[in-house]
Formats: sequence, structure tokens, C-alpha cells
Amino acid sequence: MKSRAAARSEDPVDQPGGGGLPGRLGDELRAELIAFRRDLHMHPELGNQEFRTTAAIKDRLEKAGLRPRVLDVGTGLVCDVGEWDGVTPMLALRADIDALPIPDTKVDVPYRSTVPDRAHACGHDVHTTTVLGAGLVLAALDREGLLPNAVRLVFQPAEEVMPGGALSAIESGVLEGVGRIIAVHCDPKVDAGRIGLRVGPITSACDRLEISLDGPGGHTARPHLTTDLVTAAARVAVDVPALLARRADARSGLVLTWGRLQTGHAPNVVPQHAELSGTVRCLDLNAWRDAADLVHAAVDEVAGMHRAKSVINYVRGVPPVVNDAESVGLLDAAMTERRGSYAIEDTEQSLGGEDFSWYLERVSGAMARLGVRPPGDTRGLDLHRGNFDVDEEAITVGVELFTAAALLAGRS
Repeated sequence: MKSRAAARSEDPVDQPGGGGLPGRLGDELRAELIAFRRDLHMHPELGNQEFRTTAAIKDRLEKAGLRPRVLDVGTGLVCDVGEWDGVTPMLALRADIDALPIPDTKVDVPYRSTVPDRAHACGHDVHTTTVLGAGLVLAALDREGLLPNAVRLVFQPAEEVMPGGALSAIESGVLEGVGRIIAVHCDPKVDAGRIGLRVGPITSACDRLEISLDGPGGHTARPHLTTDLVTAAARVAVDVPALLARRADARSGLVLTWGRLQTGHAPNVVPQHAELSGTVRCLDLNAWRDAADLVHAAVDEVAGMHRAKSVINYVRGVPPVVNDAESVGLLDAAMTERRGSYAIEDTEQSLGGEDFSWYLERVSGAMARLGVRPPGDTRGLDLHRGNFDVDEEAITVGVELFTAAALLAGRS
């Protein structure tokens, strides 16, 4: 009697029983995808430098008979599965492929980063692998005549580089012919095997703020003859966020958080220059559009009280990701078909920023939170930390979620 592995064909698709959708992930492809993710994890690349990552994705797609195109910026790809009829809007599956400039501090896994001060600490290696896996499964279904409509794969560079590589991907034409786009983001607060869904905003707007303060310095024995930039910088750091809390609608969630304050070199010298930088985050799209003006006014007011000249560099980042109800319904139906409704939970809006929002300024779509926490794990792993890791069962879940969503969207 043949084993299950021996009886399975080389095709990466296992056909489900019970009249369900085709496209479940076979053991052979599952193992390949885990290895692919680990290879990406060992070789992280920063935004707009993802040449090795791009080549690896391109090579695997071409081996499946697909025709990926590298984006105009030189990294990232777009690839259609199935023949588009030129009329019916396609569903796009989006992944981001870049890593973060932080060290990988894991010591107990063989796939830790081999690149100093670089790590896939936000799960983009998982996002990439799930879209790749879905593309391979859908390509196999297309060869069998089981793909009802073409699907577009988008592997986007530079998500971590404000205002985000999504804009350059859009300029490269990834949304041409697309009517809906979906994505997942790893969530270490959700168990692997589950996803989190939310209609409406699921992330926040995020901008970057850089402030330079200048004024005549001098001896600390005669501060009255100087502009006391240490005090001025301290007041800007404390008072500007407080002013914003009173000048913006509290329901907007507008918050300024500093990440750097630098001034001075000696204990007896009042400096002539100070710098502050941080992020401005906002839950509400309309309030985000007014945030820059509010911040400029507050900084000028506080700095002026201390006779400091302020120069403000307000870098507009990304708007909130706003999920539309129909796209969330598609993800809900896909997950229910694959794992049952018990595998879906409501998720909250986070203060994190995500450039997936730029796609949703142009087409409908939604992002789901992909559970990556090993059930029962108490380590408290979080995104953007050097010890971040995932339960690789999440790869199977992501692939089957995307595959089911593509099949359901094509039949609607």
C-alpha cells in the first residue's frame, strides 16, 4: 500500500473532499515554502536593495511557467497568473519584501540572519512566501482549467521606507486591470492558524517629523545673553504633544512621539543648535490631512516663546489602511472555507503605519492580520524586535487564504 506522500502527484495541489474549493497546500510545496522563507530570513535586504530577494522570487515563478516582470525601480516584481481577458477586473495579492536595519538576536534557530544589523523582524519574509505559494498553487489550478479569472501577484519593495514603495509599484503599473487587492500582515498577538479581520481603518496614518532649533549660544554663566536651546528643546518635546492633544479632536487619535533629541557638547556651554525627530500617528484619515498644519503651528508657538528659530521638516508618510466591507467579506468567506469561522477573530485598529494604504486610495481592498504566535507561547515576541520569529504554520494559512480568496473572487 502506497504512503500518502508516495501517492501524491508532483502537482502542488491537494484536492479537498466534501465539495470544497480546490487549492489546498500539499506537503511537498509546504516544505519548499518553509525552506524558501528561511532562506529569505537568512539573507534580509533593506528597502530598494532587495536584489537577491527579487531574483529568488523571479526564479521560482519562472520555474512554474509564469512570466514575472521586475518593477521599474529595479527590485520587486509583478506577475499575472492566468490569462487576463482585458475586461474582468483582477484580484491582486500583495506582499512586501524588504527587511529592517536591526540585528537579528535569535540564537536558537539555524535560519537567523547572516547579514549584520539586518533582520526580517516584521514578517515580510512570511508575506512574500505566502503570496509566492499562492501563485504556485493558482498556476497549477490554471493548468487544470480551474482558475476562473486571472490573479495578479505584487511583490513590493521598500515598505519600511517612508512614504513607502507602494507608490513606486503603482507607478510601475501594478494596479492596471486590478479591481481589488488584498494582503496579510503578521500579528504576533494572534495564534498561528487564525486571522484577524476588521472593516474600516485597521492601521493608522504615520508621518515623520524633524525639527531644528537654532539661536545664539554662550556661556552657562550668562544664559540671559543666549537662546537657551536645551530648555527650548525640552519644552518643544513636552509641550508640543500636549498642545496637539488639545487642538485635535481626541477621537482622531493624533499623537506625536519623539524618538530622538540631541543638543550640546559640554556642560558649561549653551549650544547653538538642537534637533528633535519623531513620528506623528493618527487614527482618522481626515484628521491626518490637517495634522501637518497643526504640528507646524504648535512647534512655532513653543519655540517662539523661548526665542528659538525653528525649521520644520514634516515628511508626509502613509494614510491609514481602510478595509472595505466587501473585501473583508471575501477574506472572511475564504478563511471560513479553509479553516472554519472559529479561526477568525475581530482585530483592533493599530497605531502602526502600512503603505498598503496607498493601493486602497485607488482600488478597493483589505488587509488581514495573520496569526504567527505559536499557541501557548508566552515569550511576548513583537514586531520590529531582533528576536521576532513566527510559527511557520502561518505560511500554510496565508497560502490557503489567498488561494481561496482568488477562487471565490473569480466566481463572483
